[in-house]
Amino acid sequence: MKVYELEKRLRHLSDPKRAETYQWFFKTGPGGYGEGDKFLGITMPKCRSVAKDFIEMDFGEIENLLNSKWHEIRMTGLVILAEQYRKGNKKKKKEIFEFYLAHTGAINNWDLVDVSAHKIVGQYLFENRPKVNSVIKKLSNSKNMWQRRIAMVATFPFIKANELDLTYELGEKYLPEEHDLMHKVTGWLLREAGKRDMARLEEFIKNHYSEFPRTALRYAIEKFPEFKRKKLLRGEF
Repeated sequence: MKVYELEKRLRHLSDPKRAETYQWFFKTGPGGYGEGDKFLGITMPKCRSVAKDFIEMDFGEIENLLNSKWHEIRMTGLVILAEQYRKGNKKKKKEIFEFYLAHTGAINNWDLVDVSAHKIVGQYLFENRPKVNSVIKKLSNSKNMWQRRIAMVATFPFIKANELDLTYELGEKYLPEEHDLMHKVTGWLLREAGKRDMARLEEFIKNHYSEFPRTALRYAIEKFPEFKRKKLLRGEF
């Protein structure tokens, strides 16, 4: 019943014109990274607003949301799951973490990863250090690009605690990635790490300049002064 009510509310908020824009933006056409995905045309703030009224959903109900063909319904399910994790006790957090990893097939676009991976996978690993290596290794070695992206986004809680090694380890591992979405996420998290230690980021770029995808490099150096950015783009150290 809760699932029906949530879907009803989201459908009421749908915007066909915005949905068309999202179909283009998220590349849902043949050969696109979001091929086959369907959108209702609902903004993220509206998804969050609806999610607030359904925070107590159980795993079965959330699973129904994650199985939806509609992107925004899956998104709302992930927002609910992340909020449950934030409020949960140790047992509940473990259950949510395991549920999330069992349903990564539904987390099949960059925004779905980015709204949830650091809040669930990243936070759980930060709180349960012995599991870090095995979980990150499995995700980062996956043939599924979204799972590899989950691994990188999951390093964010570590960055916030000034623990940068994991981000740089994955950053180095992901430099040979072919897809620009992986270049972007690598550059983004390296940029965040650089906010904590600019000298280390510059040294990393220097040591790997010849391998650095241009998109990743541009993202990584965004917080440097303009004159420094220009030098780094030219490979001048």
